[in-house]
Amino acid sequence: MSRVCYFTGKKPKMGKKITRRGIAKKSGGIGLKTTGITARRFVPNLQSVRIIENGTVKTVRVAASYIKTGNITRAPKRTWKKPAATANPPAQAV
Repeated sequence: MSRVCYFTGKKPKMGKKITRRGIAKKSGGIGLKTTGITARRFVPNLQSVRIIENGTVKTVRVAASYIKTGNITRAPKRTWKKPAATANPPAQAV
């Protein structure tokens, strides 16, 4: 399953992590020096949510920011239970 939001289309984006050393001029140093640049991915915060769509329940991956907006109609919790086991289980053939 891909890392794409079902509603907003948010997906991973490329970026860079910049490593620096030294003390900032504001703090009395001679400035920060870049010592390395590493490519990285910024991935969206996707959560699995059960929704109702066209009268059917389906599980989709949705960005947490979209869930917070309240635009999602969540499916109700399942309420039925398995039937109780019988008091005398059938004998097993040997």
